[in-house]
Formats: sequence, structure tokens, C-alpha cells
Amino acid sequence: MTPLWARPTMWLHLIVHEGATVIVATPVTEAGLSAAAWGKAHWIGVADVEDGQVRAWQIHEVGWDVSHDESTHGSHHARIVKFLTEQGIQAVVVDHMGEGMQRVLRAMDIPMLSASAGDAQASVVAAVSAAQA
Repeated sequence: MTPLWARPTMWLHLIVHEGATVIVATPVTEAGLSAAAWGKAHWIGVADVEDGQVRAWQIHEVGWDVSHDESTHGSHHARIVKFLTEQGIQAVVVDHMGEGMQRVLRAMDIPMLSASAGDAQASVVAAVSAAQA
């Protein structure tokens, strides 16, 4: 069963329609594979997904694995919020996220979609497609 936090919010259907581009973030390895744990990610992949395909892909070295333990949760969450805002992120594809960060994303109306192992771009496409269904 899909965990409650991973179920997309209803508004994703409003932004995801044929021809629309959705900007999605997901934790990745340096090689572009799906990685675990959002708040302790070292790299984040940002995908522009349109018509079931990744149209643009960029990996950002965010270093949240280091900053997570060097500051308070509040300042760590603020750093993540800044990244999400600057990148215009509309959804997050992830396999694990702490409760505090889940609350932050819900407050930002950013849905959390379930990630799959392997290629991160394929994971993003599968998650967005499942949310559209």
C-alpha cells in the first residue's frame, strides 16, 4: 500500500495536462540513479516532464547530507525550501522523507510522489504518469 504521504494531492491533476510541463525534483546519485532520503540527499535531479517524457534534466549538488547534521532542522528545511522555490519545483519524487519535511511540502502544496529504484529519470516519469492516472 502506498504510504499516505506519498499520495499526490488533487491539484497535481490541475497542472498536469497534455502539453503541460511539470518541474519535478528527486534525490539522485552522481550517476543519475534514484537515491534514498530526501533531506540527506547530496544530489537532486530536476526534471521538466512533458507528455510523459523528460524534456530537460539537471543534477544539482545540494550537499544536504552534510548540512542536515550541521544546523537546526528549521534552518535545514529553510535551505531546502529556498532550493524548491528557486527551481520552481511542482512535485517531489522520493522514497523517504521525515515528518517535518513532509509538513513543509504540504504547506507549500508540493505533492510527494513515490520513487522507484534504478534510473531516476524513469522514476520521475513513472511517478508523474501514476499521479495523472
